[in-house]
Amino acid sequence: MNLLNEIMSRHPNAISFAPGAPNPRLSTSLNLSYYIDVYLKYLQTTHGLSEGESQRVLKEYGPSRGLINGLVKRALRTDHGLDVPERGIIITVGAQEALFLVLRVLFASEADTLAVITPCYVGVLGAARLLDIPIIGLREESEGIHFGDLSEAIEILRAQGRRIRALYVAPDFANPSGTVMSLASRRRLLEIAEAEGLIILEDIAYGFTATPGFEFPLLKVLDRSCSVVMIGTFAKVCLPGARVGFAVADQVVELERGRALLLAEMLASAKSMISVNTSPISQAIVAGMLLENDVSIATLGIEGSKLYQENLTYLLALLDQELSGVTGVSWTKPKGGFFVRMGLPIRADRDLLEHCASTFGVLWTPMADFYLDNTGDREIRLSCSYLTTEQIQIGVERLGLFVRSI
Repeated sequence: MNLLNEIMSRHPNAISFAPGAPNPRLSTSLNLSYYIDVYLKYLQTTHGLSEGESQRVLKEYGPSRGLINGLVKRALRTDHGLDVPERGIIITVGAQEALFLVLRVLFASEADTLAVITPCYVGVLGAARLLDIPIIGLREESEGIHFGDLSEAIEILRAQGRRIRALYVAPDFANPSGTVMSLASRRRLLEIAEAEGLIILEDIAYGFTATPGFEFPLLKVLDRSCSVVMIGTFAKVCLPGARVGFAVADQVVELERGRALLLAEMLASAKSMISVNTSPISQAIVAGMLLENDVSIATLGIEGSKLYQENLTYLLALLDQELSGVTGVSWTKPKGGFFVRMGLPIRADRDLLEHCASTFGVLWTPMADFYLDNTGDREIRLSCSYLTTEQIQIGVERLGLFVRSI
């Protein structure tokens, strides 16, 4: 991100397909104080707080586990029929903190390894490296995961006295590939997780962007052995500036002397030593938005989902029009999400990105950092989420000139 921001600052007139950020149009007219008032009224009418007591909720630190856990619980039940205990949910500073906390708490032994499907979201790779957690990569297939790689990794690690402690997956329109895991693969993965005792970290950030007819049940919904820790965010759905995410971690952890906690409660304890709590004001804004949208994340995300579907459809149509038949160039055609993955006939490194920005006025993200090796050094990621349709059109025209020049 630092590299991309630096290049963007040097080329402010370039069209950038680099940011995987929500579209600013969706938050331009939001009245944040209105949503805070909605939440304050909810506290007063539903929880019996006085005006002063409800105001104080926003002005103090608040519990590490979060304030709006009950509303998130209701939304998950409304949207997915998922019924989890409120104390099995923790509200975090974005999904990134949720990922970091889960990794920090789960990986207690040097024998534990994190498995990821490559290409993989760099935030997971970075968090694992910061925590000195070993990472093993599994190839991605059209239906989400190469099960042969998973079986082989389990056996190799077992022979070394080690294990896969957790597997990170984004089953719906993964960042950066846009791949969707099939229903059969979801069920097979859950069977393996139960048999091997591994935890699946399910990132649901982009599921709300699904084109109608391409929705699948969440892994957490299909889970019958409590093998899934689910991680979500309100950044993509409604308001990135609020920095509100959550984790559903209802696994029972047995402690000494017969005591037991839910994993979410252990995450909250760890969070108290990292960020103390998630901003009550940010939580209040998100809660107000949920309350105004039938306490449904799906309803809250309808406008964004429609915009991202339109942008993605437009980008794919222009790529077909502009680049079909160009030798050595290919791209994916996802049915949702923010990203299109493009293959080039030459190495897509940072020097090429700088050349593309300065000469052709268009930016993209090199894919190499999403891999554990050099597998993706001839691939780029195009994000259409942040742009207008006019910018997408100009950007594809410039991209076409660039591609034909290499």
